[in-house]
Amino acid sequence: MPLSADQALEIEALRSQTQPTLRPTVPALEEILYSAIPILDHGFLRVVDYMGDDAAVVQAARVSYGKGTKKVSEDRGLIQYLMRHRHSTPFEMCEIKLHVKLPIFVARQWIRHRTANVNEYSARYSILDREFYVPSPAQLGVQSQVNRQGRGDVLEGDEAAEVMKLLRDDSEQVYAHYQKMMNVDESGAVLDEQRKGLARELARMNLTLNYYTQWYWKTDLLNLLNFLSLRADPHAQYEIRVYAEAMLDIVRRWVPWTYEAFEQYRLKGVNLSAKGWEVVKGLIDGKPPDQAASGLSKREWRELMALLGREE
Repeated sequence: MPLSADQALEIEALRSQTQPTLRPTVPALEEILYSAIPILDHGFLRVVDYMGDDAAVVQAARVSYGKGTKKVSEDRGLIQYLMRHRHSTPFEMCEIKLHVKLPIFVARQWIRHRTANVNEYSARYSILDREFYVPSPAQLGVQSQVNRQGRGDVLEGDEAAEVMKLLRDDSEQVYAHYQKMMNVDESGAVLDEQRKGLARELARMNLTLNYYTQWYWKTDLLNLLNFLSLRADPHAQYEIRVYAEAMLDIVRRWVPWTYEAFEQYRLKGVNLSAKGWEVVKGLIDGKPPDQAASGLSKREWRELMALLGREE
């Protein structure tokens, strides 16, 4: 199950308490505070703590730009201006801490964003649970022929069934060997008093990358948005994208004006090269597009035409 019994009790206890505070709070985020959002088959994502809101972004910006006016519409407009012109430091004034349970191979992608404070579950100290990720049949894509990092058509029939069986069987077998090497059962009790068992830090190396790990991940809003601009993209790997999509909803609850600006100018916005912009201006002027004359490579040209909805 996504949550252990102890974690479920901890969350229930935390959500039953109320804390008087003078700090700004966000009701929409408080609604889901501590609660686990299920992801994949055994994973989850939950907000553990946060600091700041849209007003904190505005407050920080006004240190730089002067007091100005304080109308709500102009605060919202200021955030849009900051996002549009990539004035990033005011967004660093907000922070959030997440508790995440995720497959190890997803964690290894995630950790490449070296812009957060992370503390991960220790398999040297504790025994990992027998929980591993198996994709749904709809996610069993073959290797893409045009993208070395992507998937193509979905496997079907006997081939898909064989892959699913291999994934499950291999994962079950390595966990059985993991327990055997440590000489413990699933509860951690010793199996054979006559044997010592291998150290946990060594036994773990036999586990496959689809086993689940957990960590606490704390970052500021700017770096969270940078993470989401890459991992919530349709081209991102499905298994990390589903976490990013859940995080988008968290951002929308937490800082709705910032989310609105992020969606408008980054998530659904388009960046063009100088040559690409010349092609667009030519189209506006009624000039037929020409790849050879544009100076763009064939790949750049295909990407630009796709952005403009003019695929051949």
